[in-house]
Amino acid sequence: MSETLTLPAEARERAGKGASRALRREGRTPAVIYGGKEEPTMIHVEQKELVRQLGTGHFMNSIVLIEIGGKTVRTLPKDVAFHPVTDRPTHVDFLRLSGDSKVEVSVPVVFVNEDASPGLKKGGVLNIVRHELELLCPNADIPDEIQIDVTGREIGDSIHISNVTLPKGVTSVITDRDFTIATVIAPSGLKSSEGEAASE
Repeated sequence: MSETLTLPAEARERAGKGASRALRREGRTPAVIYGGKEEPTMIHVEQKELVRQLGTGHFMNSIVLIEIGGKTVRTLPKDVAFHPVTDRPTHVDFLRLSGDSKVEVSVPVVFVNEDASPGLKKGGVLNIVRHELELLCPNADIPDEIQIDVTGREIGDSIHISNVTLPKGVTSVITDRDFTIATVIAPSGLKSSEGEAASE
């Protein structure tokens, strides 16, 4: 389960570009909380703290508890806009989580037991087609990562979504095809490096 992050916020009185620019000058980032059959809530958060949380690498698939006016709102970050030059966050969209709703998230893939793959031991290369999976998860159980075991994999083997055991209640967003996540391929550099050694 992804860790829960907490982000203090304040209500935003005015919308519009001028008000947003003024907030950014004060070191704040405008944001909005939407969804959950409620009206969107305009807020702003401290930019420094937002940048710190973005730096964790798992901000987009973490539950973020937004503290506003003495209340705590459970949310999931859906979109972050960045300044094209400074790369600072300029706006954030948060999806309000309610009850046992399901949410769509991108979850990173981690490959385990590479030393137990005959293909990789022979010098094969793990060609990763998808570094993240688009998953539909219960909002209270968003996995940090999906582990894929490559034990017994030979050169030429492909790993499809159907080979992956997903946590309980979690399904793939893509359901119309058995897509490839990774393949074990023959080492392409082997032949060229042998050729270079011979020419030397």
